[in-house]
Amino acid sequence: MRKIKDFVVGTYNFVRDDVWRITEDELSRSRRVLYNVIKTVILAIRGFKENQLNVKASALTYSLLLALVPIVALFISIAKGFGLEGIIEDSLQDTAIDKMGLISVIMSFVESYLEATQGGVFVGIGIVILFVSVITFFVRVEISFNDVWQVKKTRSVVRRFTTYFSIIFLVPILVIVSSGLSIYINSAFSNSFLYEILGPFVRVMVNVVPYFIVWIGFTVLYIAIPNTRVKFVNALIAGIIAGTAFLIFQMMYVNGQINLSRYNAIYGGFAAIPLLLLWIRISCLIVLFGAELSYAAQNIHNFEHEGDVKTISVRYRNFLYLYITYLIVHQFEDDKPALTPEEISAKNKLPSRLVNQLLSKLVDAKVLIEVYNEENNTKSYQPAVDINKITAGLLFDKLETQGSEMFLQNSNPQMEKFWEQTLHLRECSKCEGDKILVKDI
Repeated sequence: MRKIKDFVVGTYNFVRDDVWRITEDELSRSRRVLYNVIKTVILAIRGFKENQLNVKASALTYSLLLALVPIVALFISIAKGFGLEGIIEDSLQDTAIDKMGLISVIMSFVESYLEATQGGVFVGIGIVILFVSVITFFVRVEISFNDVWQVKKTRSVVRRFTTYFSIIFLVPILVIVSSGLSIYINSAFSNSFLYEILGPFVRVMVNVVPYFIVWIGFTVLYIAIPNTRVKFVNALIAGIIAGTAFLIFQMMYVNGQINLSRYNAIYGGFAAIPLLLLWIRISCLIVLFGAELSYAAQNIHNFEHEGDVKTISVRYRNFLYLYITYLIVHQFEDDKPALTPEEISAKNKLPSRLVNQLLSKLVDAKVLIEVYNEENNTKSYQPAVDINKITAGLLFDKLETQGSEMFLQNSNPQMEKFWEQTLHLRECSKCEGDKILVKDI
């Protein structure tokens, strides 16, 4: 029992502290992959709790409930433009929506809008509501994804419109390609002498094609929706995991209709409502957890030495403030491109998350300014003050005085006198620093 207890305690300490102190340079390739998987899972589970994905999934459930029919209506209208709307309808068969008896409702709603078209152009107030419902849903999804990625800046209205409707346009095309590919594979081999040999393989390929399409769809979602640059590999990993989980859940849901039939006995004709809410909510959880996985996979290096960063001393933090400012000032003085957080982190082997925290504080203290490149979603930093005026004393003075001071209402003569003495001591201690320029250190 003692050995088991020691093993459990050792594993817990390793996962909590030790695994974050080991950098990639210290590991072999195989161990690096294993440690990265462990870190990714830990970060994703932690992010699931810290970012309150349960609450976000509930909010998205409500938005998707309002936008579900309009989104399908747009899918059908796009497919109808290619004369292939039947493929979209067939693709909805044997899904959770079909088992809930909602396809007829959705199709009748779609037809009512499509009948109101003239020359392929939608008219009427109804279509305005349709577009608003779809845009509102995607805005909520983007906000949720940006929260996961810790991105505060949102897209412009034009970029939102183009991004969202590119996704809406892509989905029916993927469905059409999936169906067409399955038909092509069957027809190509059915009349071939190889069919007897490759028949089982062909059937497996036909069954796997929908998985590939879903993986591609989820991958595109994780790349396009967050207002930051997401690497394809990380989005693909999350897309495969989340897409597979989504399809497995849907299969379990469809096959579990017999066990869910008790809802019909309780709710009668309204049984589709709680079942639809359940299906949407769990689906939203899967999608959001996939976003958390893509973030964790891409930002593992940001959490190196996480325990040490949380307990960093004031002296060492001040040293890093001074050093980072020194690097940026010299880059500016030498007329070289502004440094990005990634470059500062990589060149100096500093945890990316710590570098971002320090840079954010220096920007708030008006020592540095952030330069945002919207084309490639990158941030770089420049001095906010004339570099011939940035002394060590000025730097620390700006950092120390940034924020609220003397906000207490009660008048305490002893406290006020002590405050004046503290300021006097501070002035004496920084007098040497006032004479030394950061660039000359």
